[in-house]
Amino acid sequence: MAEELHVTATGSDEGKRLDGFLAAAFSLSRSAAERLIAEGQVTLSQGEANKKYRLKGGEEITLTLPDPTPAEAQPEDIPLDIIYEDNDIIVINKPSGMVVHPAAGNERGTLVNALLYHCKGTLSGIGGVERPGIVHRIDKDTAGLLVVAKNDAAHIALSEQLKVHDVSRIYYAIALGNFKQDCGTVNAPIGRHPVDRKRMAICRREGEGRVAITHYTVLQRFGQMTYIRCQLETGRTHQIRVHMASLGHPLLGDPVYGGNGTKFEARHRTLIDGQCLFAGELTLTHPKSGERMTFKAPLPETFESLLGVLEKESW
Repeated sequence: MAEELHVTATGSDEGKRLDGFLAAAFSLSRSAAERLIAEGQVTLSQGEANKKYRLKGGEEITLTLPDPTPAEAQPEDIPLDIIYEDNDIIVINKPSGMVVHPAAGNERGTLVNALLYHCKGTLSGIGGVERPGIVHRIDKDTAGLLVVAKNDAAHIALSEQLKVHDVSRIYYAIALGNFKQDCGTVNAPIGRHPVDRKRMAICRREGEGRVAITHYTVLQRFGQMTYIRCQLETGRTHQIRVHMASLGHPLLGDPVYGGNGTKFEARHRTLIDGQCLFAGELTLTHPKSGERMTFKAPLPETFESLLGVLEKESW
């Protein structure tokens, strides 16, 4: 049976487009939100629902989820590093190189393919056939923790926690250069690069991009490189990579934002495959029990090896 979800826009949502608001509220892709609006699955207490509708604040919005359809992604027997699992959530330590959900050019071998096999149909349907259970993502070449919802109630609860910044996500990274300060905060909005649509960029004009805040702490200095801890206050695409690059400290091995091509990388190619970034800690409130839970994963062996090399070599 179709399920109805309800959300009320607040004064802080004034001016937001309806499709973007729904995407953020329910962890949908914007295209999925647009499709639901076009199919008449979204109604407003005031105003006509269309993707370009600008919220005024106070609207009561109803999203009707159509009956579930078989997922387009196919289950695949791919081993998973499961940190925690119950009837509502599953926390995965994703390896570097694995895409989170199927997309053009990556239809197989994704985390979603593995989850469909492991969970045998018990995944939230809010993300649609493209992203069943997926509440948040990490980049293909970033390893680490992410939580997956096994039912719609869990998905809604986790999405709301992400929206109000109540999920703590801590990353560890190796960045180029020697940071001037031991700690700091980057508060700079992020949006699509105006020329290269595969990249993100800092938005300089007022009102452009989405709010993005990263707190960083220096853990160890290696001369021309620095080991850092980053805590996300928001979770934008490529956020840490873009923010650190904006400080002049791109992540080691990052081919998109200027962290590759170093002599160190050339000497240690077997240890560096993409940006040196790891999602090591995740704290959330369990959607059913209300218990505050923290999950941790050990640094990947290659990351540990890199730190060992940096301690021995002078850069």
